[in-house]
Amino acid sequence: MATLLYRLGRGALRRRRLVVALWLVVLVVAGLAAATLRGPTASNFTMPGTESQRALDLLADQFPAASGATGTITVKAPADGQLATPQGQAVVQELVQEASALPGVVGAVNPLQVGAVSPNGRYALVQVQFATGGDDVTDDQRTAYEEVGAAARAQGWQVAPGGEVLGGEPEIGSTEALGVLVAAIVLIITFGSLVAAGMTMLNALIGVGAGMAGLFALSGAVQLTSTAPILALMLGLAVGIDYSLFITSRHRQNLLDGLSPEEAVGRAVGTAGSAVVFAGATVVIALAGLAVVDIPFLTVMGLAAAGTVTVAVLVAITLQPALLGFAGRRVLPRRLRSVSTDGTAANGTAADGTAADEDDSDVTDRPTATPTTTDERNRFGFRWARLITRFRVPVILVGLLGLGLLALPTPDMRLALPGAATAAVGSPARVANDLTVEGFGPGFTGRLAVVVAGDSPQATSAAVPQVTALLQRTENVLAVAPPQLSPDGRTALLGVVPKTGPTDEATETLVHDIRGAVSGIPDADVLLTGVTAIGIDVSEKLSDALPIYLLLVVGLSVLLLMLVFRSLLVPIKAALGFLLTVAATFGITVAVFQQGHLADLVGLDTPGPLISFLPILLIGILFGLAMDYEVFLVSRMREDFVHGETARQATISGMGHGARVVTAAALIMISVFGGFVFLEDPVIKSMGFALAIGVAIDAFVVRMTIVPAVMSLLGDRAWWLPRWLNRALPNVDIEGEGLRTHLEDRTPTHV
Repeated sequence: MATLLYRLGRGALRRRRLVVALWLVVLVVAGLAAATLRGPTASNFTMPGTESQRALDLLADQFPAASGATGTITVKAPADGQLATPQGQAVVQELVQEASALPGVVGAVNPLQVGAVSPNGRYALVQVQFATGGDDVTDDQRTAYEEVGAAARAQGWQVAPGGEVLGGEPEIGSTEALGVLVAAIVLIITFGSLVAAGMTMLNALIGVGAGMAGLFALSGAVQLTSTAPILALMLGLAVGIDYSLFITSRHRQNLLDGLSPEEAVGRAVGTAGSAVVFAGATVVIALAGLAVVDIPFLTVMGLAAAGTVTVAVLVAITLQPALLGFAGRRVLPRRLRSVSTDGTAANGTAADGTAADEDDSDVTDRPTATPTTTDERNRFGFRWARLITRFRVPVILVGLLGLGLLALPTPDMRLALPGAATAAVGSPARVANDLTVEGFGPGFTGRLAVVVAGDSPQATSAAVPQVTALLQRTENVLAVAPPQLSPDGRTALLGVVPKTGPTDEATETLVHDIRGAVSGIPDADVLLTGVTAIGIDVSEKLSDALPIYLLLVVGLSVLLLMLVFRSLLVPIKAALGFLLTVAATFGITVAVFQQGHLADLVGLDTPGPLISFLPILLIGILFGLAMDYEVFLVSRMREDFVHGETARQATISGMGHGARVVTAAALIMISVFGGFVFLEDPVIKSMGFALAIGVAIDAFVVRMTIVPAVMSLLGDRAWWLPRWLNRALPNVDIEGEGLRTHLEDRTPTHV
């Protein structure tokens, strides 16, 4: 692979104008396709096969009028008892008529007729039924719904439209641009060159633009959840910058070693590019592997993010070499552009002014490496590695103890779908939720729906009283609404109000209790659904799939790293380090977003359960990123070890040469992910926070601290692999050994 990528890099530089033109064409075509073919995103999370989803499907088939999205308008009068006055009743009646006339609305229910009024006569709930599902409600219809009640507000009443119909797509604003700005600053500091930093950032942005445009173009044929594009943008931008950083860094070192620009690019793509391809492949495999848990919306999210990562890899190994060809030696700091490390000036003359006899276009007359100088040995990476290997046992113990303490909150993790109770303070959904809780209690924000379907109207009529009686006797049920019957009388819909909120553990228990109580009704299917029940079903299925996916990812990491490092202990060590990262990341995220510790620092208004798909998604993404840093650091250790250095020397050398680049890469990812913490949407906020914390822990604690300590402790044993397994495993040549052989075979014999 290294030899193939070496040729690809040189070819991209030679034909740089064509390569840049092709990528610009791809970007323009994808942009036009996105503008014309883009479809709507889904804000709901369906789960085929669950009882709640079967109930929704049954309603859509037999009771379409009740299968659309619902809204609840919470009304608060200026004073207690005012709803019982003629003036108050007139205000409510006018509001109901206004809501019934809204575009897309089938009808609205007068709360005074159905008793949806608080005991103190001050609060009322107006139920609004839409003709279509929440994802099919247009922006104009949603806006009209949010603005309902202007006349009542003018009279001093509070009117707060809420309900599932308000679910919309999270918006990307300017706050996450701060992460990109920090990433740019890190690049400038790392490279000491505006040209190198700007080129790396430009390359990544072109890749993200093409990937996101392609994703939106496909959204017309494939339904995306509202969070899928955000995840794709977040991950594509982070890895795009990092992958370009790795190749540019190796290219600059090759220039300093005296290679011509073309040869420097070829070797950079052949070596660092090989690691980029492998690292990108691990991320793509992990994300695409989400399909094995058989959850449609999660599969789409994983594939969407995997697509942007794939584009980032392709851009890094094709467009980046072309851009480096345009930049020439300007990618180096100004003070290093004129003289290379072998004493040869950039114009082909020696430092003393005599002509150099090497041909810049010929790889064979250039040195392949420059011995590490004393100054380099004094760099922070070398000093840190020597310190870690010297105190390796205390470092390992402290690292394990620290990560263990951070992981303590993990067993308390609770999962749920996002609800209005944790929405941003001041948002329409949150205002309606808080007003409902204030007037009626938390149970009214998490109402359940029981569907009773019989083969005949008589069977349904006989089953409904039995179901109602069982529901009323179930613990934690506050009220059961009268049944609504379909036009043919075969399907009935009963509303159930729990005493507790939608994300409360008692409500989850209630869902199971209701299903157990009504399971034996003869001659009728009785199914429980509603937004709350759907959220519980989705969370439980994701929780059940989590151990399976974790086992798959850990097994995959061991196998892939065996291929790369030809070792048994190194992959096992890497997998255990990954588990430490995941556990500590979960623990910190639970402590902040669920338990509320330091929540103000991330702008979190209300702590609550984590979004259901966060753990499984976090495992997939962190797996790929952890393998990135493992490969970039440990591959250099193995390279030096097989070339004769002791295990300890190889560990120090690998850390010394890789620490600076890995540190910059980690800071960039943390900056990009951290930029999404400033968004108001709590789901995106938690995703950005968890990813930023996970990268920080994995890069700085696990890979750059615990890994060199363990490698030093294992010594030569770290690189042991049974002979039979060595023969069975294919050689993927990440370190570029085949490339070195290829280059040596081209070296002419000098007389």
